[in-house]
This record gives sequence, structure tokens and C-alpha cells, in this order.
Amino acid sequence: MIVTLLHRLKELPRVVHRLSVMMKPQVVFVLGGPGAGKGTQCARIVENYSYTHLSAGDLLREERSRSGSEFGQLIDTYIKEGKIVPVEITISLLKKAMEETMKADDKNFRFLIDGFPRNQDNLQGWNHVMDGKADVKFVLFFDCGNEVCIDRCLERGKSSGRTDDNRESLEKRIQTYLQSTRPIIEQYEKQGKVRTIDASQSVDEVFADVKNILEKEG
Repeated sequence: MIVTLLHRLKELPRVVHRLSVMMKPQVVFVLGGPGAGKGTQCARIVENYSYTHLSAGDLLREERSRSGSEFGQLIDTYIKEGKIVPVEITISLLKKAMEETMKADDKNFRFLIDGFPRNQDNLQGWNHVMDGKADVKFVLFFDCGNEVCIDRCLERGKSSGRTDDNRESLEKRIQTYLQSTRPIIEQYEKQGKVRTIDASQSVDEVFADVKNILEKEG
């Protein structure tokens, strides 16, 4: 009996490893208008909690500038016009990033996906491709007035080098957000999955609210 018990104890690390390999990504969607502070707050969450931050926008911008990218020119046109990039491209980049992160360290299975899903097409694409492959825990919604968002982005544009941090692009992006992304947030609200934060506060005040939510969610 003791020999059997010892054998089982020796097997335990392998069982735990197999379970962690089978672990599906645990996803929190991070949504809010341009300039709501999503990236800033995600960086703080990563510093303090065991999450990996994936920004749909950053992944698209990296792909746009990657030498030899088959999607680079297409992504560039969509971003400059303030339009939403085709869902197939965005989801393939997100899926690849999650797989690479978990392959490098199977303890990294919790993800903040920032700036996605932005519209119904995004959501349907995600449900089609990722159904059963990832668990969406909740939506972290940074709620902020349009003028505050525009002012923040214009300030950021002085040093960010982003081609879309100008008033014309920003107004288009805010219209796209109101028409396309807000209905997605409302859909998740009906499922009881939205955690709303007043993002017009200072960075520290917003993060205090974020911490309360993450600690409550576990």
C-alpha cells in the first residue's frame, strides 16, 4: 500500500502538468473609448497580478510594420481611416499570441485582451474560432466622456508617434466606438459580465477600482 501511495505521489507532477497543458486561456476583455486609459491600466494589472496583456491594436500595428507581412498594407489603410480591421486578421494574431505565451510558460494562462471585440463581426468571429478554446471571464469597461478621451489622445499624440492620434482620426474612432463597440458592451451587460469603471478619474483612482474588481473576481 505504501509503495502504491509513493508511486501515485511520484505521478502527481505529471498529472498536474497534463492539467496545466489542457488549461484553456482565461480571458478578460478590456473595452472603452480611445484614450480611456486601457493600456495604462493593463500595464498596472500585469505588474500586480498574473495576467498577460494583449492589445489587439498593438498586435495589428506590429503586424503592419513587420517586414514581409501579407496584411501590412491592408492594416495600414484600415487604421488610418479609423475603421475596424477584418476580424480574421485580428483573431489569428490574438490566438497566435496566446498560444506562444502558454507554450513558453504554461502558468501564463490569464489574458487581458485590450480593445477587442470592437463590433458584432469581431464577437461572432471570436465565438466561431475560439468557442471551447478560451473562457471569457468578464468585460472590464473603462467608461469615459468623449471630450476627455480626445484631449488625452491629443496629448499622447505629441510623443506617441501614432498616426491616428489626431483630431480627425479621433473623431472617426469615437464614432466607430459608439456605433460598433458600445452595443457589444451592452450585450455583455445583459449576461451580467460587465464590470464598469469611471475612467475619467486619475490613474491611481481608476486602478484602485480595478483592484477591487480583480480581487472580488479572484
